Amino acid sequence: MTVTFLGTGTSQGVPVIGCPCKVCHSLDFRDKRLRTAAHIAIEGKSFVIDTGPDFRQQMLREKISTLDAILFTHEHKDHTAGLDDIRPFNFRQRRDMPVYGRRQVIEQLKTEFAYAFSEKKYPGTPEIKTQVIENAPFAIDGITIHPVEVHHYKLPVFGYRINGFSYITDASSISPAEKEKIKHSKVLVLNALQKEEHISHFTLSEALALIEELEPEQAYLTHISHRLGLHEEIQQELPESVALAYDGLKITL
Repeated sequence: MTVTFLGTGTSQGVPVIGCPCKVCHSLDFRDKRLRTAAHIAIEGKSFVIDTGPDFRQQMLREKISTLDAILFTHEHKDHTAGLDDIRPFNFRQRRDMPVYGRRQVIEQLKTEFAYAFSEKKYPGTPEIKTQVIENAPFAIDGITIHPVEVHHYKLPVFGYRINGFSYITDASSISPAEKEKIKHSKVLVLNALQKEEHISHFTLSEALALIEELEPEQAYLTHISHRLGLHEEIQQELPESVALAYDGLKITL
């Protein structure tokens, strides 16, 4: 399995016009973060977790030419806004795009992209095949995926575990039962927005404490705000088994 970090930032994670902070003016490419998403290549299949506003740019940058399914974590626009840009995959692969998410996510997609679900569709609109998932394992083309329910303040969000890889974003709390699903992962990806307290995201210290509790072999931090600090400086503060992810980073399990 190969995982590519398509984006590791938030809407506050990209350079902000007029912002005086050193991250927004950094020349280190690792400080330039598109909205959070990931690509998973496994057993000849190609999956994406979330299609944010930067989806098209991310797919072109990584030269991803086939896509077998999309997994959505939740319905916020910074994770769904790029769904329209699946159209080249529809044309190239000549089939509808399977999209997986909890019911409230699918319903939100049908509202936001109503033209793609209309009975009388305009030619060339995205072709989407939705699949509602619950908090129970499911399979795509023989590959088993385990949803992991976390909370983004009060909003339920799905993370996912595939084999030894666990991916959690936009979380501020995880129940003990859900923690058990991702304990001792080979690789754990976890959100860490900033150092200061936040109502709906783990802070850096909260993420590190959770990583210590879950005991993965290796952990990567994602969904990073420019408020966290420079990549080079923050990386020096982290334990040896924890790293800041960055856009374009590839890991193989």
